[in-house]
Amino acid sequence: MPKKYIVRLSADEHKELKWLVNKGRAAAYKRLHAQILLKADISENGSGWTDKKISKAFDVGLRTVERVRQRLVEGGLKSAINRAKQERTKSRKLDGEQEAYLIALSCSEPPGGRARWTLRLLAGRLVELDYVEGISHETIRQILKKRNKALAEKRMVYSTRKERSEFVCTMEDTLEVYKRPYEPSRPVVCMDESSKQHIKEVRKPISAGPGKPERYDTEYERNGVSNMFMFFEPCAGWRHVVVTDKRTAIDWAYQVRELVDVHYSKAEKITLVMDNLNTHVGASLYKAFEPKEARRILDRLDIHYTPKHGSWLNMAEIELSILGRQCLDRRIPDQDTLKKEVAQWEKDRNEHPSPMNWRFTTEDARIKLKKLYPSLER
Repeated sequence: MPKKYIVRLSADEHKELKWLVNKGRAAAYKRLHAQILLKADISENGSGWTDKKISKAFDVGLRTVERVRQRLVEGGLKSAINRAKQERTKSRKLDGEQEAYLIALSCSEPPGGRARWTLRLLAGRLVELDYVEGISHETIRQILKKRNKALAEKRMVYSTRKERSEFVCTMEDTLEVYKRPYEPSRPVVCMDESSKQHIKEVRKPISAGPGKPERYDTEYERNGVSNMFMFFEPCAGWRHVVVTDKRTAIDWAYQVRELVDVHYSKAEKITLVMDNLNTHVGASLYKAFEPKEARRILDRLDIHYTPKHGSWLNMAEIELSILGRQCLDRRIPDQDTLKKEVAQWEKDRNEHPSPMNWRFTTEDARIKLKKLYPSLER
C-alpha cells in the first residue's frame, strides 16, 4: 500500500535537522523525530528508509513513524519535530448517586487476581455497569482525592476539638518550666529515648588515600538494635547518654535512679521534662524497686510531660538530633562500638558546654499557634 504522507525535505530542512541531531541541544524526543524524518526522506539527500526499518532502528512503534510523517505534511517541520498537542477535556462530574457508588466500590474487595483497586479498574467497572458512558482514570483520582481530603478534615476537626485544650495546657506548662531562672539546686533536666540499628560490614572497607575517598561495599548485615536514654540539662549544657539493650519500664527506672543518686545527688528537687510514653511514669519505679525506694526517688522529682504530638517541646529530642548528625550518621557494627563512640561524643560535648537558649515562650505560642487554642463559646 503506497504511503499517504511522503517525506521530501528541502536542502535547508535537511541541514536544520542534521544540525539538531548532531549539535543541537534539544530534548531527546525532538532528536528522535528529526532522525525519523531524515531516514524517511526520499529526496536525493535522504535515506529513503521504510517505516519498518526506521521502527526497528530507533526502537519505536510503526504508528509513531506514521504520526511524525503526517505532522510534517499537515503542519510543517516545526510541528513534526515537536510533540502533538493534546486537547484537555474537562473532567466528567458524577452525580451524588454515582459518586456514592464509586466510594463504595473503591472500599469493596478487588476483582480476582488483583491485590487492590486501581484507578483504571474503577473507571472500567463504572462503564461496565452502565453507571456512566465513559470516564477517565484521572477523573476517578480527582473525585477520590477530594473525598479523602474532606474526610481527613472532618477527622482533624473532631480530634482538635476534643484534645486541643489538653494540648495547649500541657504545652504552656512545659514553656513555663523553661522560663524558670537557673537554680543549681533545682535543675531542669529533659529526657528522651532513641534507638540505633547496628550495621556490620560484610567486606572490609578500603581506607581513604591521597586523592581517593574511602570505599565500602553497599552490601551490609544487620546486627541488632540498641536503645539510648538521653538526659540533657539545657541551662548547664550537660548531657548524658546511656546505651541499653531494651527500653522497658525497668530500664527507665534504673536510669532515673542513677540520675537522682549519682548525677544530681546534691539537688533538692529535679524538674524532669519528658514525653508521655507509657513507661515514663512513677509506676515504673514501683515495678523496679521496693515501695520505700520508689517513693524516695519520686519525692526528688518534679515531673512535667510534653503534650501528645508535641515532642518538639522536649529539648532532649533536639540533643538526640545533634547526636545523630555528629556521631551516629554512619555504620556502627555493635553495641560495644556504639557505647565507646557515644561516650567520646558525650565527653567532648560536656568539656565544651553548649547551653541551649530556648526562646519560644507562652506569649509566642498564643500568637503563632493561635489555631490550636479552643475558642470560647459564650
